[in-house]
Amino acid sequence: MDMRRATLAGRFYPGEPASLKEQLDYFFSRVALPHPVDACGIVSPHAGTTYSGQVAAYSYSAVPENFEGTFIVIAPSHAGYPDCTSGLAWETPLGVIECDVDLVSEIDIRRDDYAHALAENSLEVQMPFIKYRFPGAKVVPVLMGRQTPSAAKNMADGIVRALRDSSSEVRVVASSDFSHYIPDSEARRLDAYAIEAVLKLDSEEFFRIIKEEGISACGYGPITVMIDICRELFGAEKGEMLKYMTSGDVSGDFDQVVGYAAIAVF
Repeated sequence: MDMRRATLAGRFYPGEPASLKEQLDYFFSRVALPHPVDACGIVSPHAGTTYSGQVAAYSYSAVPENFEGTFIVIAPSHAGYPDCTSGLAWETPLGVIECDVDLVSEIDIRRDDYAHALAENSLEVQMPFIKYRFPGAKVVPVLMGRQTPSAAKNMADGIVRALRDSSSEVRVVASSDFSHYIPDSEARRLDAYAIEAVLKLDSEEFFRIIKEEGISACGYGPITVMIDICRELFGAEKGEMLKYMTSGDVSGDFDQVVGYAAIAVF
């Protein structure tokens, strides 16, 4: 089987299966949602799991654990590759995640297995959470290059067209951290402002706030794509903040933090 190897195991998350499972057991055991949630889309962070793993566990807890469909994981290309998808299965320390190759072939996004084979935490860090909670699920990984309103609209429209003709049951993951390397109080203020637009599913307002305020969220394009897909395909009406933390909550260093948010859309 052609496979995308786990390039960041032992660095961004534990590489030994028992250690990874123990860490994820801990994170998911501490999730306390105020009410049952069945989200069509989520925002999940992608930093090292020591820092953002608790928030990611909240994100994935918004999807019932018996889900066995396909996660479309849309993530920013930190290396600057153009929009592309891949048909490779994904290796994780907990086992292999199959790729929904039929859906990959239906989505009008260029396939580039080479770009996806390189170390990219925005995609890879999502995979252990998916394999742990949804062992029967498949994935369609999407790297997003240009994060502009027009690029986001084109990607969302293309994915919606493919899904209308597809038999795959899907959930959409937008992979993103929020503010980077600013004081904790400033990160919380700016991130709350941007997240308010996400909760209203107002992608245009979200883009405006990101640009005007100079908010250093790295996956604002994928978040916009996820919002537009969920509104158009699922009739989503709102978002809900499930958890927000900064790296300072773990490290104790509140001078230069990264913000992480778990958001469910339904």
